Amino acid sequence: MSPENPLLVRAISLGGDKRKITEFYDEWAQAYDHDMIDTIGYVGHVVTVEALAPLVSGDAEILDAGCGTGLVAIELKKRNPDLRIDGIDLTQGMLDEAAKTGAYRQLVPGDLTKTLPFPDNAYDGIISAGVYTNGHVGPEGIEELVRVAKPGAPIVLTVRDTAWEADGFDVHIADLEKSGLIRVREITHSPYHANEGIFCHLCTLEAV
Repeated sequence: MSPENPLLVRAISLGGDKRKITEFYDEWAQAYDHDMIDTIGYVGHVVTVEALAPLVSGDAEILDAGCGTGLVAIELKKRNPDLRIDGIDLTQGMLDEAAKTGAYRQLVPGDLTKTLPFPDNAYDGIISAGVYTNGHVGPEGIEELVRVAKPGAPIVLTVRDTAWEADGFDVHIADLEKSGLIRVREITHSPYHANEGIFCHLCTLEAV
């Protein structure tokens, strides 16, 4: 296996610094899809959509948390064009690219480590691909996803393997279930960056 792609190395070394993260993704936005899919073999958007799509139907309202360039919404719309998808992301450059897809009802800037600009119990489903990884959003951000999800709504997210135990996602998700905030439907080991041999934990949760 060759050394990890330099872009990925840089991405996971940002240390949660919002300024560095914003600058990095603004700079990367226009080349992101090509680099991630064609070079790195990113499949996080596909595996999360495959997990969420069977759990929502009709014109369900979906939040794409950390929407990036819109890869998730494109995949969701392929499966159900009637879904109403809102996207939120820290980086305006990414939101600008996501807007070009035409797949979103609305796109808003926001920080997934802070209170989200949405009311309680707003969404029929939540999806978050590629966000919960080293140096980005920690496990504490999951509470806000739960807050804005309707009771019974599925919450599907990826957690990069290297962050799962190191950043406490395993313990935090177990604690959320013990506290009665979520039900864990399934957690599976899934491909993530296929060309790099990197995997993730694909988590399908349910808001209570």
